[in-house]
Amino acid sequence: MDSFDIIIKNGIILTLNSDNSILDDSVIGIEGDSIVYIGKDPGDNCNCKKTINARGGLILPGLINGHTHAAMTLFRGLADDLPLMEWLNNYIFPAEARMDENFVKIGTLLACAEMIMSGTTTFCDMYLFEEEVALAAKTAGMRCLAGEVLYDFDSPNYGSVENGLEYSEKLIKKWADDPIISIAVEPHTPFTCSPDLLVSANALALKYGVPLIIHLAETKREQNEVQKQYNKRPVEHLLSLGILGPHLIADHCVHLDDDEIALLAEKGVSVIHNPESNMKLSSGVAPVWDMLEKGISVGLGTDGCASNNNLDLFTEMDMAAKLHKAEKKDTTVMDALTVLRMATIECAKALGMGDITGSIETRKKADIIIVDTNKPHLTPIYNPFSHLVYSATGADVSHTIINGQLVMEDCRLLSLDINEILQKARNESEKVKDAVLIS
Repeated sequence: MDSFDIIIKNGIILTLNSDNSILDDSVIGIEGDSIVYIGKDPGDNCNCKKTINARGGLILPGLINGHTHAAMTLFRGLADDLPLMEWLNNYIFPAEARMDENFVKIGTLLACAEMIMSGTTTFCDMYLFEEEVALAAKTAGMRCLAGEVLYDFDSPNYGSVENGLEYSEKLIKKWADDPIISIAVEPHTPFTCSPDLLVSANALALKYGVPLIIHLAETKREQNEVQKQYNKRPVEHLLSLGILGPHLIADHCVHLDDDEIALLAEKGVSVIHNPESNMKLSSGVAPVWDMLEKGISVGLGTDGCASNNNLDLFTEMDMAAKLHKAEKKDTTVMDALTVLRMATIECAKALGMGDITGSIETRKKADIIIVDTNKPHLTPIYNPFSHLVYSATGADVSHTIINGQLVMEDCRLLSLDINEILQKARNESEKVKDAVLIS
């Protein structure tokens, strides 16, 4: 007799495996943290602790947010529709200067609640006080790749840049054996980090075999600053420092030419695309379709709530698909299946997690969501991939399972006290108002 901790039945399974198999007559069996069975319903020949009835909905891998700044949920809507430097200098930087561990903890818990409830099971974070991010993700039961942002000025967390590298190394050692939390080394950008810092950060990442993550070619300003300082474009600058390689994850990559795309492909660099943030901050449109055609692993991210303003990967998928069709004037680019894979298995590959998550396959970790399709805007269904990208939102997710643990059931958050988090977030917002003199 089969024995499972959880069995999921009565739904359409979108595996997102290499064949993009769709299974409408199968169940999923979970034991411990892993998927151990995909096949016919064993019926009475099954000893199962928990049965989840998908009620005809779509069962798919949990979505993966490839790039965000989780604690910036507490800056959501703080200063919209402003020029970038005014936004940074008059609002974001003054507010961040008053941040502490508790602020980041509460902001990250708020982000985890939002992500779990909208179908995200894994996120990659770059921000300050990342020990608190790791702890918050652990509390929420979310899979997380976290890294402390490093730059050439003092941090409100660790102080001098030398301390930043030490802080990152301590994080790597502390979380080395954790089943859901992992650590990356994360220098901010090529123009806020000296060559020495970039080289040292790269060496630290290679020493421990962890990813190196950086904002790259996000804005014209970055490109101009790097060219002014080093007489090279940002990608060429990283190449000259010996940093391009399969361990590098480059966020944004908006301003690339054909030679740079070819170089990233040759070196095995992965890219995370953040379309809504790039649009809102007028950064431009990343040449994602060109990168995909060159074989670059491209995942999808939301960026932070100060520049998005949500962490809903369903709306991000919708925007990614439509933006590039408009930019290319071609309805066939960024088709729904391609974009859905960018938010699941391709993002997992980009983050170095493709062997454990991102698709529904036996022996992979049980990171699974259910989308309730018994709704007017999701009826009828002709193409489930198209439905998820163009019609669904995060509010349609009914169940979220991460690493074999049910963290949301029938839209009810199980791993966190949502009311307590919301009240604490409101309290923290008063500090933000004081920092930027909002009445």
